[in-house]
Amino acid sequence: MSENATPLIDEPVEIAIVDYGMGNRRSVEKALEHVGARATVTREHEQLRAAAGLIVPGVGAFPRAMANLRELGLDELLRERLAAGTPVLGVCLGMQIAFDSSSEQGGAAGLGIVPGDVRALATNGLKLPHIGWNEVRFTQPNSPLVADLPSSCAFYHVHSLAPVPADQRDILGVADYGAPFVSAVQHGSFYGVQFHPEKSSAAGLRLLANFARICIAADSGNPPSALDADAASPGEPRSAVL
Repeated sequence: MSENATPLIDEPVEIAIVDYGMGNRRSVEKALEHVGARATVTREHEQLRAAAGLIVPGVGAFPRAMANLRELGLDELLRERLAAGTPVLGVCLGMQIAFDSSSEQGGAAGLGIVPGDVRALATNGLKLPHIGWNEVRFTQPNSPLVADLPSSCAFYHVHSLAPVPADQRDILGVADYGAPFVSAVQHGSFYGVQFHPEKSSAAGLRLLANFARICIAADSGNPPSALDADAASPGEPRSAVL
């Protein structure tokens, strides 16, 4: 963070960026530093276990990403940290690999953290990949990940596939590109965004600052509630319908 920059979080927090050889690690690191977090790019298991939160970036193909994670033992580590309640943010491909499977390049199994699969965008004739700014409509306004953000705001997307959660209660945000698609999810302590917050100007930095606050709260033993008392109870569908 530059000397003249004002941090968006009140206290520093250690967030580790999972290095599995794919994607936008340095740009995510710089964005986290800008909001006031202490960021480390690493594949070392002990460093990942010591961090208050993890970010899984990713640009590339789903099957290769999963192969890299398995080779480094990071698939089991991510499951372990999530089981312990550690906040994890998946970005773009880093969100997709959290699902059960993807149809990309003949198909591959994912981490199985969020029930559902990843499919090619149904664009009704619009070209792929979908590249550029697109409005995301947040369907869970009480989620701590979107605190202080408008209910609809633009983020930068670069993708040809998108997740299809099995449970609509896991949907946090939707956008449109020829047809609606899921652009943000939340499942337990896992948060995922199809867009790139590190490339999304002030809104993206605000979202990363919100994730840092989630990590601070979890590290202090007081994780924020995903939804307030007015939210849907288990078994009651929420308003996100595609």
